[in-house]
Amino acid sequence: MPVNDDFQEVDAEQYLRFSPARKVIIVGVLSFCSFLAPISSTSILAAIPEVAKTYNTTGSVINASNALYMAFMGIAAPFWGPFSQVWGRRPVFLVSAFLFFAFSIGTALAPNLPAYYIFRVLTAFQGTSFLVVGSSALGDVYEPRARATALGWFLSGTLIGPAFGPFIGGVIVTFRSWRVIFWLQAALGGSSTLLVFFFFPETYPHLTKGDMADKTIWQNSKYLWHRISPLQVATMLFKYPNLFCTGLAAGALVWNQYSLLTPIRYVLNPRFHLTSPIQTGLFYIAPGCGYLIGTFMGGRWADHTVKKWIRKRGGVRVPEDRLKSCLIFLGVVIPGCILVYGWTVDKAVGGIPVPVLAMFFQGVAQLFCFPSLNTYSLDVMQSSGRSAEVVAGSYLSRYVFGALGSGLVLPAVEAMGVGWFSTISALFLVVSGGCVWLTTIFGDQWRDKVEKKNHRKAEKRTEQIQQETAKVET
Repeated sequence: MPVNDDFQEVDAEQYLRFSPARKVIIVGVLSFCSFLAPISSTSILAAIPEVAKTYNTTGSVINASNALYMAFMGIAAPFWGPFSQVWGRRPVFLVSAFLFFAFSIGTALAPNLPAYYIFRVLTAFQGTSFLVVGSSALGDVYEPRARATALGWFLSGTLIGPAFGPFIGGVIVTFRSWRVIFWLQAALGGSSTLLVFFFFPETYPHLTKGDMADKTIWQNSKYLWHRISPLQVATMLFKYPNLFCTGLAAGALVWNQYSLLTPIRYVLNPRFHLTSPIQTGLFYIAPGCGYLIGTFMGGRWADHTVKKWIRKRGGVRVPEDRLKSCLIFLGVVIPGCILVYGWTVDKAVGGIPVPVLAMFFQGVAQLFCFPSLNTYSLDVMQSSGRSAEVVAGSYLSRYVFGALGSGLVLPAVEAMGVGWFSTISALFLVVSGGCVWLTTIFGDQWRDKVEKKNHRKAEKRTEQIQQETAKVET
């Protein structure tokens, strides 16, 4: 049955530019790059006491630097999407990969706490590029009905990195200095630079830098500010209710992820009488294995759901149909796992297997949510060519909430206990799941309402310009 795909950004020819083998290489390069920034956000968790000792400070201060890292990942998100639409995916990727490499070296060599903070923040700013531009690049080369599977592989890096990072960091800090963690990070950054240079082509078919030809410097400055302004990205989240709802869901997932991973050394070590960083690091393998297994299923499940609803609608694709694939996981499975984890640890029941299994299953469930949410961000604004901006807005939301979760979890757990904090996280997920459910019902109406409003504003501006021109001529 032919598909009436009203949301395809360009002709189908766009998706035929690269062979299947070349697409696999692109996915591989992007997946490797997507691993870098998230692994850097958690690899230091197992070494926080050692870093604090080096700089003669407390673990809370070093943990605050990790929250700041997450915050700057969110702040950077609105810049990279528009950048890549003006100058292209490949140049932006190359620059950010090289700077990630350079700033990682700076972190490894940081002589004092201010320098450590500065280089961590600068590294975070570059790392978001891999996530925002990588998602957009996959949208450039894969058609909507096959996109979530590729994104599932890509997103596996963003989730496996945070899960396995603390284990790797724990092994390193047990036998070597914590600075080796950042030397390893620098090596990964250098490798990503080479991979992008040799194997990643330009994928974006509509570069807008050509629109700046034959214009004055002032006109180009105004044009660039309009295209690159992070305010454009941030306001989209509040302008479109559907983007706000899905951004809130993505934020809830990352809040849950980092508020779960950040305090493991402080929560599970005393609960199970653990003493070494390696023992703590082993707990991070459970969600990591869940993310890995979810990689093979989550994206395919999202694509299967889209195709099923296309058949039900007689060949018509509606972007919101994709979100139906994640509702049960977002609103039921992950909150349930978090409640089991939090209260069994809080009440000291069940032994080690219970929190391990809870972390594993919530890891699997997250990979049934992220491909759906990310692909929706790519699909929903294709007709206006603003996919990269929507993805950037989604990452802005998720890493702002990630920073809040990472920064608040330790004092909150100390104040109210891990059980009640887990209950708050579970409620946040349930509410966000309800918002996504509303989007599946009313999302198309919300979009139409905003677009009609935008159209009326554009018509008014055109009329005003015509009237002003007529006055000048007379």
